[in-house]
Amino acid sequence: MIKSDYLIKAVDNDKQVRIILASTTGLVEEAHRRHHTSATASAALGRVLTAALMMGSDLKGEEDALTLRVNGDGPAGSIVATVDSTGKGRALISAPQADLPPQAPGKLDVGGLVGKNGYLEIITDLGLRQPFTGRVNLISGEIAEDLAQYYIQSEQIPSLVSLGVLVDRDLSIKSAGGLIIQAMPGARDDILETMENNVKNMGPISEAIHNSESLEELLDRVMNGVPYHQVEERELAFNCKCSSERLGVILSGLSDEEIADICEETGRLEVTCNFCNQAYTFSRDEIEVIKNKKPRI
Repeated sequence: MIKSDYLIKAVDNDKQVRIILASTTGLVEEAHRRHHTSATASAALGRVLTAALMMGSDLKGEEDALTLRVNGDGPAGSIVATVDSTGKGRALISAPQADLPPQAPGKLDVGGLVGKNGYLEIITDLGLRQPFTGRVNLISGEIAEDLAQYYIQSEQIPSLVSLGVLVDRDLSIKSAGGLIIQAMPGARDDILETMENNVKNMGPISEAIHNSESLEELLDRVMNGVPYHQVEERELAFNCKCSSERLGVILSGLSDEEIADICEETGRLEVTCNFCNQAYTFSRDEIEVIKNKKPRI
């Protein structure tokens, strides 16, 4: 089993295809732990977060960010992941306890939980006046197929996308990760066919990651018969940008009456970050200090 969360990129020696391969077991487990997700919700949330981290690996600037939002008509509600250019990401799901019976033994019904009627949206913020937004209608709710649809419709890049989360009986995450293979302009059919067959023989990506010692070992299987070279490696981690200071500034915008009403029973005000479920507690005096722009005592 792959021990750490990281991502690698590769291209074949003739530059016909590029490959992104990610192991995200630890950070998906962190998301599950923070949001107390059901088995199927863990799979849906983990797929969205993994996909966002792979897409975000193309960001360059320190302040660049990418948000992947999946909004279907299923019981999961909206699923959102936001990542930066350093391999750090966070995610939320509107209904973390929502669940459905498996479609078959070992096959969680992610598509049913997400729903087919809705959209997948990518928002890329490169620090320009307006972020770039692309949106496509969902075709299955399984995330991988929908992301492949986004690539072909919005970026005109034929892509094979595989995303997976393997959930244990105690609801912990046994393995998680993803694979994206993208055809470069003029890519030869024989190379694409070879790689497609390799991926089919590999089986579900979550099981392949669980049964591999490293992504490099897995990459060899994906590229079997196709000479290639690795071009990048980066660590991945669950990381939220929330802080007591940031949330305090938001709370300082409340009126005195609103603060008084909230603090009436306990004398304190508690706020929980939607992305990481971290709770922050403030007294009325602390909020007043922030409002008056004085140093916090």
